[in-house]
Amino acid sequence: MTDSAAFADLASLDATGQADLVRSGAASPLELVDASIERIERLNPSINAVIHTDFERAREAAVAHDLADGPFQGVPFLIKDIGTTQAGLPYWLGNQALKQAGNMSAGDTELGRRFRDAGLITVGKSNLPELGSCPTTQPLSCGATNNPWDLERSPAGSSGGAAAAVASGMVPIAHASDGGGSTRLPAAWNGLVGLKTTRGRVPNTHGVSRLLSELVVSKSVRDTATMLDAVEGATDVDLFHLPRPDHPYVEDLETMPLPLRIGVLTDGGTRTIDPDCVAGVLATATLLESMGHEIVPVTGETLFGGDTTLNGRLWMGGLTRRVDSMGELLGRPLTEDEVEPYNWTAAQRGRSITSSEWSAAQEQQQAWSVGVIEWMSQFDVLLTPTAGCPPLKTADLWPPADKPWKIASTYALIGLFTLPFNVTGQPAISLPLYETDAGLPVGIQMVAGMGREDLLIQLSARLEEAIPWAGRYPVL
Repeated sequence: MTDSAAFADLASLDATGQADLVRSGAASPLELVDASIERIERLNPSINAVIHTDFERAREAAVAHDLADGPFQGVPFLIKDIGTTQAGLPYWLGNQALKQAGNMSAGDTELGRRFRDAGLITVGKSNLPELGSCPTTQPLSCGATNNPWDLERSPAGSSGGAAAAVASGMVPIAHASDGGGSTRLPAAWNGLVGLKTTRGRVPNTHGVSRLLSELVVSKSVRDTATMLDAVEGATDVDLFHLPRPDHPYVEDLETMPLPLRIGVLTDGGTRTIDPDCVAGVLATATLLESMGHEIVPVTGETLFGGDTTLNGRLWMGGLTRRVDSMGELLGRPLTEDEVEPYNWTAAQRGRSITSSEWSAAQEQQQAWSVGVIEWMSQFDVLLTPTAGCPPLKTADLWPPADKPWKIASTYALIGLFTLPFNVTGQPAISLPLYETDAGLPVGIQMVAGMGREDLLIQLSARLEEAIPWAGRYPVL
């Protein structure tokens, strides 16, 4: 399988399909890695999804006798440049100063080790916005990533590089993280599957934020379920723990869920949701109803009500700490010209928040979470758009030079339906069930109760059967 036609065929397979080739002897890990490298070298100049390549070590790992015999043995993979780390890779966080200093990962985090144990071979690192702080991937340090469905459009963020790489076939699966929608939004804008797990489901030993969930963006529900089986389970040092599942998540791929009560939300409160996103949700609701589920239209007063500045204040305070932590990696404080204007402005505003105000905001946010979870107890699953709009043009997502915070209202529309469930901690998944007349992907989000990833996987697998997306690829 070494000719270019075979390489193109590999690019159409999901990670499970590629791993099956290795298991059967039809392809070797080195052939999978070489196919990925060929695709990266050919496409990355126009997409800019991969910001660091590790090809030599990847090839060495592919022929090593100690390659882990996990479910994805020999499958090429990308690590996002924030959060989870692996030894020998850079760690820039999308920041120019860290990049120029050549900052490197200290070693494998727990999740980084579990990715290796799953048999994945890391071929490089994927692009992200500086500090992963916004829903578009156009850092000044590494340049904008282009959406493979339309190179003038954003792949969303913050896992935009990962999603663009998977959508274009550079790799079949890639590390992603989600602190406000950063897995689900790129999945939605690139035609992929993106699961944010329940808080405490996957290790978060570096403890950056209780909002954070790390897993992958993938081409198929089976890839996501298999990866969750491979890496789930908190460690003793994790702040949040969940009971281990009583069966593998891959078994849920074949399970037909009992008739469910499904809430359907399409309104954005004070924000206007794009008609294509609304149409996608309504079409999905009609399909679910035909499967025997009860559909209940709901409004967003609970989800979008309350103090609209609350999450923003906490986010700015958290960003202040993240800017300071970059300085700690460098061994000195960062200066204004070393941090992007949007992040610097937000961090400076965060410095004005007192410890009492911070604590009060956390208490209020927790009280809000209680109200949302109680509201959601009236149904089994909530169905929403993933993003408030289809992929936007990258040129329209640069913060204004004189008032960088003005872009925040656009960012808020993009992530309107995703951030609430980072706060509550509930699992949520984005599926590529719909597209615009122009052929741009539109993601549909499903949210379940705490710890019910199994229910999301069951329902997602049935939707994937009904509206298969495996044959939809961007024309490159």
